[in-house]
Amino acid sequence: MKDSENILLKNFDITPFDAIQDTDYKPAIEQGILEARKEIDLIANSSEPATFENTIAALDYAGYKLDRITSAFFNINSAETNETIQKTAQEVSPLLSEFSNDITLNETLFKRVKHVFDAKDSLDLSREQQVLLEKKYKGFSRNGANLPEDKKARLREIDTQLSKLALTFGENILAETNKFELHITNEADLAGLPESTIESAAQTAEEKEKEGWIFTLEYPSYIPFMKYAENRELRKKMAIAFGAKGFHNDELDNQDHVLNIVNLRHERANLLGYKTHAHFVLEERMAKTPENVERFLEDLLEKAKPAAELEFKQLEKFAKERDGIEQLQKWDSAFYSEKLKQQLFELDDELLKPYFKLENVIDGVFTVAKKLYRLRFVEVFDIPKYHKDVKTYQVFDDKDNFIALFYADFHPRAGKRGGAWMTQFKGQFIKDGVNERPHVSNVCNFTKPTPSKPSLLTFNEVTTLFHEFGHGLHGMLANTTYPSLSGPSVYWDFVELPSQVLENWCYEPEALELFAKHYETGETIPMVLIDKIKKAANFQEGMQTLRQLSFGILDMSWHATDPSGIENVKAHETAAFEGTKLYPDVAENCMSVAFSHIFQGGYSSGYYSYKWAEVLDADAFAYFKENGIFNKEVADQFKNHILSQGGTEDPMVLYKRFRGKEPNPEALLKRAGLIK
Repeated sequence: MKDSENILLKNFDITPFDAIQDTDYKPAIEQGILEARKEIDLIANSSEPATFENTIAALDYAGYKLDRITSAFFNINSAETNETIQKTAQEVSPLLSEFSNDITLNETLFKRVKHVFDAKDSLDLSREQQVLLEKKYKGFSRNGANLPEDKKARLREIDTQLSKLALTFGENILAETNKFELHITNEADLAGLPESTIESAAQTAEEKEKEGWIFTLEYPSYIPFMKYAENRELRKKMAIAFGAKGFHNDELDNQDHVLNIVNLRHERANLLGYKTHAHFVLEERMAKTPENVERFLEDLLEKAKPAAELEFKQLEKFAKERDGIEQLQKWDSAFYSEKLKQQLFELDDELLKPYFKLENVIDGVFTVAKKLYRLRFVEVFDIPKYHKDVKTYQVFDDKDNFIALFYADFHPRAGKRGGAWMTQFKGQFIKDGVNERPHVSNVCNFTKPTPSKPSLLTFNEVTTLFHEFGHGLHGMLANTTYPSLSGPSVYWDFVELPSQVLENWCYEPEALELFAKHYETGETIPMVLIDKIKKAANFQEGMQTLRQLSFGILDMSWHATDPSGIENVKAHETAAFEGTKLYPDVAENCMSVAFSHIFQGGYSSGYYSYKWAEVLDADAFAYFKENGIFNKEVADQFKNHILSQGGTEDPMVLYKRFRGKEPNPEALLKRAGLIK
């Protein structure tokens, strides 16, 4: 195919998924890199003196076509991948890494950037321009612009290796997830499982042309099995399979990949003059240093651990009394926690699910966005999609201005990685007087509809939908001039504030009454159930907090010290978990080799940010609660100072502008029931 026939190389606003062939991506990315290089070369070799506009702003707008192509491609690789796409990813990632290095290691270009940076005090720059200038300068200086040639060459090698290792890591986990199935043919083995879960498993078996029921490691199959299946041996089998992904000493094993990644990251940080990868990363975070992160985690651990240990003893006692269990194991956790929750609060996810039909929850989150931010969502059916399950919406404000295009992709399938995330096919920015509006996507893995029932969500899935939609609002309501400062382009320990704060509405009667309606009768969720949801909100909060902290501690153990002496991934992990351990270790399992957040995603040295942002979100929501959860003035302040501002200013400055003061950590501890 000629380049001129490649749809991705034509000018488009809406990504033309219906016309893209898998084989279009690689030539389009290669051509996109060539065109972006020409744009960069024009900036670097300009005969004009370097100015903010012709160097800094020009750099931020450069490579727009390439950005659009890669945004489409890498989301497809996450949400609808196949062998061709994965092969392409392995081939183009080194090219993109090399291109990125070619920019940051371009001495001529860096001289122009430095010239503007050195003159910054004499320039009449807006606050946003000042931030962009500092970001661009740091982008060069923090990524090797000042290194001698031999170290620049090594940096290139490291970045190429890291890009390929991250892809392979993720491909292995997806392959492991798709490979495993628990095939049940004896109906007695289904004891305890809800009717909807059994029906889904029968549907999966039918799709695979097998008799009986099939359970997989995808969350909508795995979680209800672990929560409800009475057969302890089968729960054990599922739990071990889930925890052993990437840990089988076979072609899908990730142990060497983990060691290679952490050692390369450490070497890279050292090359750039930093003690560890965490020191490099955290310089550009609210936390600033590994020491601050470790203090933060230790402080929370000190408060959460006594509560977690009490909760664990309560769970042990309950399991022994109910079933004579002498030693609780990890595959008992969800099962007995659910049974104990039912006993304490008379609350069962299966009681709640009929009130959380997916379409109603989507309408609910749209209504919350309308009441808070005056947004209107209109489903449209003529937008090209990459899969038939995807829903598309146009978003307008109360003056009928077009705000964003929103894609929603909610069900698991073989080509989609696990978890939930927000991404963009097009970011927001202002250029030549035109405010380019964003195209935002939420991707999740929720329970599928069955022949007899629509998609009914667990309460946890409801909060996940709200969480990702909070990220979505951060993208949709962006209103900044420069692309790299727009929407969720903020410090990673600030990016979870918009997502986590929106989860709070899921617990409020005023919000639940808008959308929690029985899928058959239309009856609004009874207040008695809402009260139970609120009462159960802090159930095992100590144990949940301990679990989150253990992940943050594991992340820092890999990235805040020299990893060169680590030879055994499992042994290192076991030592890191020692201070947060409640359950006996499972020899066959290893979390690090499937810890995609830090080894495939962008959370290395940043997993703590979920808890960090919880401090912000608890404090922010306390402000809403004081004034009413749909208070227009507070919502406008959150929109104007947080959601629309992206990374145009220091996060704490933005937060204080919204809240009037710094966040109070006690709000989180009180909400979690860890202090009175």
